[in-house]
Amino acid sequence: MAAELNQAGREVDDVIADLEAKRVDDVKWEDGRAFGMVYDGGPGVHEVAERAARIYLHENALNTKAFPSLGEIQSEVVSWTAGLLNGPGASGFLTSGGTESILCAVKAARERAKTERGITAPEMIVAESAHAAFHKGAHLFGLTLHKTPVLDDWTVDVDAMAAMVNENTVLIVGSAPQYPQGVVDPIPEIAALAADAGANCHVDACMGGFVLPFAERLGRDVGNWDFRVEGVTSISADIHKLGYAPKGVSVILHRTKDLRRYQTFVFDDWLGGFYASPNLQGTRSGLPMAAAWAVMQHLGVDGYVDLTRQTLANADVMRAGVASIDGIRVLGDGEFHLVAIASDPEAEDPIDLFALADALESRGWFHDRQGPPDSLHSTVSNSNTGVMDDYVAALEASAADVRGTTIDDRSTNYATLE
Repeated sequence: MAAELNQAGREVDDVIADLEAKRVDDVKWEDGRAFGMVYDGGPGVHEVAERAARIYLHENALNTKAFPSLGEIQSEVVSWTAGLLNGPGASGFLTSGGTESILCAVKAARERAKTERGITAPEMIVAESAHAAFHKGAHLFGLTLHKTPVLDDWTVDVDAMAAMVNENTVLIVGSAPQYPQGVVDPIPEIAALAADAGANCHVDACMGGFVLPFAERLGRDVGNWDFRVEGVTSISADIHKLGYAPKGVSVILHRTKDLRRYQTFVFDDWLGGFYASPNLQGTRSGLPMAAAWAVMQHLGVDGYVDLTRQTLANADVMRAGVASIDGIRVLGDGEFHLVAIASDPEAEDPIDLFALADALESRGWFHDRQGPPDSLHSTVSNSNTGVMDDYVAALEASAADVRGTTIDDRSTNYATLE
């Protein structure tokens, strides 16, 4: 039976108590037992984000003439992020998250190719590891999408991409890192391919934009992937992931302000007057924008370096723990914060990963299931600080429990469906 709104209003305390009760079965991210979805920067980050959120709870970024402070906030956050990604002339906007940033990049590539090259049947090239949002963008904006395989190390097969390039190619995509196995694609080669074709090159750094710059400062071998690479025309980076801001805020950057204009929708044939929208939303909440601004100011570069140091240490513990257990392995040669655990086909007694997931969940540890191949995905972060030894112990116990067993449920839902 469908729920109906109550006729009379209710007391504030009663309403809030019901909301608290609804959370009883939610993943316990506050305890560090989730690997993704929510990222905990610590008490100081909580405080500054929550205080900023209260100030901007009701403000609307639809029209920054009415709320010029939100225009300033957006401009400053974009500028700070461009600096981190070595794009002194880069320009962009804030969006609601990585998916919207990716959609904006797809739309901008289509519009640029139509304007500059007269292309009316645009095509794009992505690897099978690229985020599903690129497929969504192709569907929404009418692009033909070509999907190429990855190599044995899970990075993009640039030769396979090159074979797909034609006169209608408007966008070629690389990831830094890609989500499923956490490896960084060869961005210089992908960008060169796009430049030769006269196409856009988008780097999806939604997962890495607020990790790789600080990992580089910590001495990790990051390689070239940002605006230092000629041919990279746009980058997406999520502040609400490892930037530790509340949901939902991401940055979409274009190498130049001239390239940014292809993202913006402008319409002046309306009785309501001139209308322009920089991204897919009209009304935009000022809350996540202000919270992101406050978190970035609170942490500064040094704060992010410290959080990244702890994040990478946590991920290293996870990888070492997996390596110590016969029957499972880490996919790819990732060395940052994304870890994919899979069955080891060369082991004497390989472990069913989805049975392992159930056993871990029964102990309070949540992983996303993904595939192919069947694997457990972890976005390790500062949230997991202080519990990684407990996690490894749970992993060992769970592996012992399920060794030699399999389960029928092979679903890999990453969705909001009813």
